[in-house]
Amino acid sequence: MTPDLPPFDPAWQVAPLAYVERLEARPIEAIELVVIHCTELPDLAEARVAGERVLYPSGTGNSGHFYIDRDGQVHVWVPVERVAHHVRGHNARSVGIELVNRGRYPDWLASGSQRMDQPYTREQIAALRALLRELQARLPNLREIAGHEDLDTEQVPASDNPSHLVFRKRDPGPLFPWRDVLAELPLARIAAPANGD
Repeated sequence: MTPDLPPFDPAWQVAPLAYVERLEARPIEAIELVVIHCTELPDLAEARVAGERVLYPSGTGNSGHFYIDRDGQVHVWVPVERVAHHVRGHNARSVGIELVNRGRYPDWLASGSQRMDQPYTREQIAALRALLRELQARLPNLREIAGHEDLDTEQVPASDNPSHLVFRKRDPGPLFPWRDVLAELPLARIAAPANGD
């Protein structure tokens, strides 16, 4: 097993979640995919509260590895050598990056709240591109990238109208600038057929 790597960039804020040692360890060679999320919460503080919430018998919860605030500051909550719970069916082979963005907050599954109209900031996208370059340099088998919405396409009854189906996950959403992010980055995007750029 590869020992925990030091922080990639000294400017990043490293603050491991309380349960991080309970997350499964893995070799960095297992990581093939990076998944882009948005927090769907109003700010980083609320995202931290959600990330610390214990949801599983193992004493762990749902969280990404990296969080990028709207000012471009990168926060490391789970080291890449640990399996974080951020996307069903792909956790063991992926790294999760969360961008602070309100998304559909606070009525995530309401049929009338499916617009995702908060743009990502220039600082967030610049920080994300730098983070992706760093990950590619450090993770030998990283080849693919996807949005959460590309990998979890389940539809569920709307919270305000059970006869209407909505997507369980829509992040990073229609305003995420895929072309800008992937320019000059040799990562292959896994995209759901119904989701455009």
